[in-house]
Amino acid sequence: MKFTQSLKKNFQFGFVYNKGKSVANRFLVVYVVKNKKDQTQNRLGITVSKKVGKSVVRSRVTRLIKESYRLSEHRLKKGYDIVVIARVNAKDASYHDIDRALCGLLKKQDLFLNIEK
Repeated sequence: MKFTQSLKKNFQFGFVYNKGKSVANRFLVVYVVKNKKDQTQNRLGITVSKKVGKSVVRSRVTRLIKESYRLSEHRLKKGYDIVVIARVNAKDASYHDIDRALCGLLKKQDLFLNIEK
């Protein structure tokens, strides 16, 4: 991910959960809050709980979310902390389902730049 750092610490996730705005669909939940420190890039955190499946399934879902985000990050506004939570239905989803779900939620959060192609 070229323009994005990872959220790693528990307090960073907690801040986004407490202060952020959330939207959800059947595969994902996305929390977003404006980043006060670094306005030049986004920070992304991905959470996949054990309810989703064993480690192989959780890793697959994480990879699908990362790839979907990576391919659309050049179209996103900068300066936000984003946490993506996978729901149980995500374990059976294809890449296109996850991509559609993530892009739809980011669009609901108004994170896409208004660039005409």
